[in-house]
This record gives sequence, structure tokens and C-alpha cells, in this order.
Amino acid sequence: MSTNLPVLEITDLRVSFPTESGVLDAVRGVDLTIAAGRCTAVVGESGSGKSVTSLAIMGLLPDTAERSGSIRLQGREIGDLDDRAMSGLRGAQISMIFQDPLTALTPVYTVGDQIVEALRAHGDIGRSQAADRAVELLDLVGIPDARRRAKAFPHELSGGMRQRVVIAIAIANDPALIIADEPTTALDVTIQAQVMDLLATIRRETGAALLLITHDLGLVAGAADDVAVMYAGRVVERARADDLYRHPRMPYTAGLLASIPRVDSDQAGPLVPIPGQPPVLIDVAKACPFAPRCPAATTACTASEPALAAVGPDHDAACHRAEEISGSGDIDGHPIFAATDDDVDAPVPTGDEVVLRVRGLTKEFPLLRGILRRQDGSVYAVDGLDFDVHQGETMAIVGESGSGKTTTLLEILRAEPGTTGSVEIGGVDFSTLSRRRLRTARKAVQIVFQDPMGSLNPRMTVRDIVAEPLTAYGTPRREIDGRVRELMRLVGLDPAHASRFPAAFSGGQRQRIGIARALAVNPALVVLDEPVSALDVSIQASVINLLNHLKREIGVAYLFVAHDLSVVRHLADRVAVMYLGRFVEIGPATAVFGDPQHPYTRALLSAIPIPDPQVERTRERIVLTGELPSPSSRPKGCSFHTRCPLRPRLSLADQNTCITVVPGLRSLDDSGAHQHACHFAGRHPTVSR
Repeated sequence: MSTNLPVLEITDLRVSFPTESGVLDAVRGVDLTIAAGRCTAVVGESGSGKSVTSLAIMGLLPDTAERSGSIRLQGREIGDLDDRAMSGLRGAQISMIFQDPLTALTPVYTVGDQIVEALRAHGDIGRSQAADRAVELLDLVGIPDARRRAKAFPHELSGGMRQRVVIAIAIANDPALIIADEPTTALDVTIQAQVMDLLATIRRETGAALLLITHDLGLVAGAADDVAVMYAGRVVERARADDLYRHPRMPYTAGLLASIPRVDSDQAGPLVPIPGQPPVLIDVAKACPFAPRCPAATTACTASEPALAAVGPDHDAACHRAEEISGSGDIDGHPIFAATDDDVDAPVPTGDEVVLRVRGLTKEFPLLRGILRRQDGSVYAVDGLDFDVHQGETMAIVGESGSGKTTTLLEILRAEPGTTGSVEIGGVDFSTLSRRRLRTARKAVQIVFQDPMGSLNPRMTVRDIVAEPLTAYGTPRREIDGRVRELMRLVGLDPAHASRFPAAFSGGQRQRIGIARALAVNPALVVLDEPVSALDVSIQASVINLLNHLKREIGVAYLFVAHDLSVVRHLADRVAVMYLGRFVEIGPATAVFGDPQHPYTRALLSAIPIPDPQVERTRERIVLTGELPSPSSRPKGCSFHTRCPLRPRLSLADQNTCITVVPGLRSLDDSGAHQHACHFAGRHPTVSR
């Protein structure tokens, strides 16, 4: 892919694992080359072999794994090195940034000590000098007050800071290769943008090669020079990023691109998911493994597996019909993956009936100090929220972690001490009900959780899971089985599979089970707590389409919490942007996305990656500095003023207004539909990336 001296060369890498059902071929002949200073992204669905490839490079495969092929680092064969020899390379010449920074750090050591350990393990350096270098590294990765933070334990830092510490450890010894395995999955979009900018700076300054493993094609568009798409344990397409996004030559790549929700497009059309599931890599047939899911498959595809071959300059694809594919994934002028009649839904009319009415919702947590645990102040996790959700409407609440989104959902689902204000669902004020009446009233509101596996009892069959709320609310036994079959058909599951357990289903199917359970008692409102964030992009697309379809079919209303504004764009009718327990902007989705008023909203939107390299690398970005303040030390005046990119551009008098006066929500016009809480909205700063 590049004429530069390769940092990493992988040739015919194969990794297999013994299982009770046979040998699982997790990686089947991967070839990959990364040059110094370049970023190669490896993308694909779960189970495609991405992470196993990275573990093979790091020499971290389990003892049961069988590996063959060549792995060369700067010309040196490292694939056959024992663990002792690899320990000398890991952290020195190869480093890895893991997905979850909290589990990647040792909880009983300070972050400074952990950086010192990495420095002293691979270099002749004294402890005092290493400690000073650790502070320099923390400052380099953008952690404020680095000397004080070096003495902190991992749990005392935010998620973004923890990931920066992991990056500091990764670059401590100037490695030639950095492997980043889903480095931003657990982070807010604003922190994600900061981390990716940091990795780009490190790559530019040190010349390190970066292997980025991710399922986020928007992230790849802005970060990668080259892209390798993996499916069924092998690379099925690789090219320079611009070429691959503009002209994919393998149907699987075209399908991934078609299924991505985009923040820069409206709800005019549905997402186009890839049908079916990835294959189980045991006794793989001598055929294209993507053929069962490919609308363009021919008899040749089922007769032999295509080799990865050149289809253009620096562009390889493994497809029998690669030469026929043109444009952005068309054959004979028609897209390979197109929306079906089942995917296309007309706009859902919003009813006049108010399903959820929230007035003055406030959740207060007391601050207890001292041995006697006396109250010394309060934390307002939610502070005076007012909003309505109408029949057939999707209301989305967005914001960074710690803004109060999940607390808002919990207070709507249950009224507890410390909560003030009123929550009416179906005209019934939950805060006035006794415990017994509250249990009955909760039938009107159900929830779909983020993790479909964690929210389903693995010891219960699908029939029992879906029937559980029906039984709880006294549905006659003779009616339950018929209702379960009806619900499974409604969410696109085969009723014949009702006797199976959750483990027999894919992630997307398990989420459909959760949705069927939520709809079992005909709720007026379904609460969606990050319902697609744990799913692959193609499965995510099918669940988004399903939610829109159900809204049209049965008129259910959704209260939707998410940090991914691309998903929100495709689901929401109205959007509320939350910061430190308060709404800073609220209005129709078209207005909030098309004409954002609050600087925080604009920053969130600019941080969402767009899956188009040309657009992503040339658009202007608004960069937020610092972390979300703790609710226990909320800034006076406008709570956003400590991070606001607009405030430094104002006059001193106007800045004083921001610092001392709390802005209330104000309307843009007489309709009151679009409101914002900013003293000086309209004076929008833009900072080039």
C-alpha cells in the first residue's frame, strides 16, 4: 500500500481454536502491511477476526490457539518468539490501547506509578527521572494539572482521562507500532474526538504506525490512510480510505456503508441492513462465505471462494463480481443493497394525546461528610425539567456521560425520595400513587436496555421471557401463548423458535426479544436506554428500522436516551440536549440538527464523525476543552461557561453575564417549538480541526 519501509508485515496469518463442535478457523490467511507514520484501519462485524489478528501480533493468543504464517516487525520475524522475548517487545516496540481503559489500568496503583513502571521496564532510567517523565507524558496527552493527576488512582479520573493515561503508557517508550482496539467505544463523542486528534498528533510527531481496529466507519473516515475490511476471518477488501469509501468493490463493504446512520442526513430514507448473520467458522465451505447474505451472489459465488486480487491501483477485493461493481456499490446501475418495502415507512403522524408529561422534575442527592455522615449540601443530578411526549412520537435526550440522562429515565420509571416535580404517564401522576397502585400504573411504561444479553435471563426460554410481564399483570394463561407468537412475529422473529434460550440468538435478535417483552402489555411509552450502542452497525440498522416500523404500526411513543447523534437523527422527532442536569436546547429534530443554537449542541454535532473521508477531513470542528464538571461543583451562572468556545470571544461585560447569570430556556419564535438556554446564541465560533 505504501513505498515506505513497512513497520508491520503480516503474511498468510492463520489462527484456529479447538472447540467441542470442531476446529474454529478465526483467522484464515490475512495479509497486511503498515508503513511508518500511517494508519491502517481494520473494520468488520463482530467475529470477523479483527481482535484475534491484533492478539496474534501482540503474542497474546491463548495456549490452545494454533497459529501459522509470518508476522514481521521492522523486518524481524516475531511470530515465533516465546513469551519472554515478546515481553521485551510489548510496550517497547509494540504497544496496545485497549477498549476499556478502566480494566486496562491496575486499580491499586496511581496512574503515575503505572507510567513509571512502563518506562523502567524497558529503559535504564531512575525512579525520580521516570516520575518526571510520567508527568511530561500526562501533560503531552492533554491531562490538566498533570503533576497532581499523576498521584490519582484510575477510579478518580473520568473515562476520557483514563483513556489518555492508557495512551500515555502506550507511547512512553516511543514504539514503532501502536495497536488501538476500539479505543473510543466507551467514550462520549466529544472525548472521542479529542482522543482521535491526540492519536493523529502522536502519529505525526513520532512517526509510529497505527493499527486501528473498530466497527465505526465514521471514525475510520477521519483517521485512516488505508482500510482493510475483514469478513469470516479474512481480508475481503483493502484500499486507501478515499477510494474504498467512494468506490467499494466488495458487496460486504457496500453493505456496511449503506447501513450507517449519518448525522448529516435526514430521515428521508431508511437504513439498509445486511440480511442474515456472519457464518460460524467451523468446517467453512469452499464458497464465498458472504454469498448467503449477498443480493448479488451468483452460482460462481457458491462454487468457490474468491481470492483477494487487485481491482485497481492499491485496491484489492475478494469478489467474483468485483469488476462489475461501480459507483458507490452499484451493479448495472442498481445498488447492491437497497431498501425493501418492509424497510420503507411513511412518516408517523404525531397524535395530540400527551403520553408523558414531566413538570419541574428534580433529583437531589445529599452530600454526606464526616464520621457522622451529616448532610453538607446537595447534588442536583436533574434540575427542573419540563417536557411532554405525545402519542407516536420519539423524544430523544442526548448529552455526555454525567449530564443526567439516565437519572432522568430512572426518575420517570420510579418516584423515589429526593425527587420533586410531577411525572404523568397516561394522565396519571406517578408521584401521588401508593406503592401498590404504582406497580399497576407502571404497566403503561416499559424499558429496553442497552445490553440485550445482560437484560435477558439466560435460564429462561424466549417464550417465558416475553410472557413474564403478561403473567405479572394477570393475563389469562390461555391467552399468553397466542400473544407471545403475535409479539415475535411483530418484531421479526420466528415464533417456532420460542422454546430456544437467549444464547441461541444473535445480538440483534436478542434485542428484538427485549423489544417484544417491552411491548407485551401494550405500554403507551417505551423507554429506550442506548438500545443499539452494543450492536454491530448492520444489526443496529435493522433494529433502528424496526423501532420506526413499530412506531408506525402500533403508535407507541419512545423516550430515547443516546450519545450517538447519528442514531438519534434517524429515530427522533424531537431532541433535548442535556448538560449538568438541565436542558440547554430542545426542539424538533430537524431544527436542532439543521440550525443548532447552543454552543454545546454545536460542539456535539461537530464531534460526530461522518463516514465520508472527504467531508470528514475538511469540515470545521468545534473543539471542547476540559471535562464535564462534577454536579457537586456546578459552575455558577451558565454551567457551560467553563468549556464554552464562544465565551472567550465575547466582551468582558458579556463574559460576566455568562459567569454570573443562569440562562433560562428561550424560544426562537412565537411557536416555542425550538428553545435554547444561551445568553448569546447566534455568535457561533467555528474552529478548524
